[in-house]
Amino acid sequence: MNQDEIRFDQDRRRFLRASAWGVAATAVSRAGIGDLAAAENPTPSAESPLPSRPAGVEVLMPRDRVPLSFIIDDSTCLVNMGHFCNPQFAAAWPNRAEYQKPWKSWSREIPDGFVRQFGEWCAEQGVKGKYSIVPNPACVGWLDRELPGWSRTELQSSLNLVRELMVPNWDIHPEMITHTRLIDLKTGRPMKEISSATMENSYPQEKKSVDELAAYLAYALRILKNCELPCEGVTTPGGFGGMVKSELPMAVDQAVRDVYGATLPHYFKYVVSGDESTEPKLEHLRGVGTDDVRLTVNVPAGTGDWFGGWQGDSLSEPDRYCNRDATNGRMVELIQRRQPAVMLCHWPGMYSNGSQEGFRSFQRVVESLASRFGDDTIWMKVSEIAHYWAAKQLTEIEHVGNRLILKAPFASSKFTLQIDGGVGPVSVQHGGDRKLLKETTTRSRLDSETWFSDEKHLVACFDLPKGTTHLVLGETG
Repeated sequence: MNQDEIRFDQDRRRFLRASAWGVAATAVSRAGIGDLAAAENPTPSAESPLPSRPAGVEVLMPRDRVPLSFIIDDSTCLVNMGHFCNPQFAAAWPNRAEYQKPWKSWSREIPDGFVRQFGEWCAEQGVKGKYSIVPNPACVGWLDRELPGWSRTELQSSLNLVRELMVPNWDIHPEMITHTRLIDLKTGRPMKEISSATMENSYPQEKKSVDELAAYLAYALRILKNCELPCEGVTTPGGFGGMVKSELPMAVDQAVRDVYGATLPHYFKYVVSGDESTEPKLEHLRGVGTDDVRLTVNVPAGTGDWFGGWQGDSLSEPDRYCNRDATNGRMVELIQRRQPAVMLCHWPGMYSNGSQEGFRSFQRVVESLASRFGDDTIWMKVSEIAHYWAAKQLTEIEHVGNRLILKAPFASSKFTLQIDGGVGPVSVQHGGDRKLLKETTTRSRLDSETWFSDEKHLVACFDLPKGTTHLVLGETG
């Protein structure tokens, strides 16, 4: 294994094998637990098949564009996780050279000024994704109570910044409770023993029930809820859940529903490499064909972290994502394959201990992608991708005369349908309301409430509500 592969393995987990419904993956933790036994995810039962589709009708990607997203791990309020995690990892894995670095010289804080700079620039560029908020970052303090080293005013100001600036464009996830030491849920304190067995990055090292996992997830989620932060999903740190891959999506579903009441929970754990599909996986699916469809969406990343690493002390390799003219790189590869292109990084690598080298590299990648693929891509939050794929795969479609009757278990914006030989005008009817869509002359201008046609196809883009919707072709009234 070369150095790039070693670092990639340390920074995140990878899929080794993927399918439309299940994965058998080997989780590799940057905290050094090695390869874990693969476990198959549940497959759909005979009672929950995917709905069939009429011939000549296809659900495209939103606006017929490739979704882009940016997953940020190891972020939280004020605390630089690279600085505070390192000594705890070193205590659990004393023989790992990765943890014998001069961590005391690294920044203890990633200031809110940088969060504002990053968030405002991303908003201007339309960048969206996932931003972790670790509830008790590296055991420094509880974000819903106190954060020793910072005043309560500073903590509240930091949380307000996340609510106001980040939440509109970023999903908020807990990355377990501490991202380091395992918390005893009965006492709220870290386990007394310090070893790989008591670190979240390698937990559990034996089978656990769905209820046990869900309780741990819910503990983290409740802290974010106390902080008045919205949440529809979770991120697993390192190899968390590697021994319980089949139980994990069920636990995510249970915890997110219980704490937040979310109807479509999702999670980020895996990184897809090579030729495997980066499309989200619908897991633990049940109730198809009823009014109560339930599942968990597994949204993978499609790149490694090449922006500065989880410790924030590495030089970025932006060309691995996308070179300057956007002719090469993993993101270019995924866009050209027309598969979701989700980038991964760790927040300390954006800040780069104050130099912001990782952030500058990220800016260049975003600008390069926009210069070539601006009309072919769309930035989305991870939850938006999850909702779209659930609607894409689970919406029932019936073709009756000049109408398509859609029965959607989940709402989704910018839902895009292609109909062979369809003719306009196009209108959407939901309940008693009927709206005429606007024709656009070019495919690149497709957006919500528009349609486009050429000699072979008609493509309609509209916001799909939950329930029954009629797409009417060739009628003006």
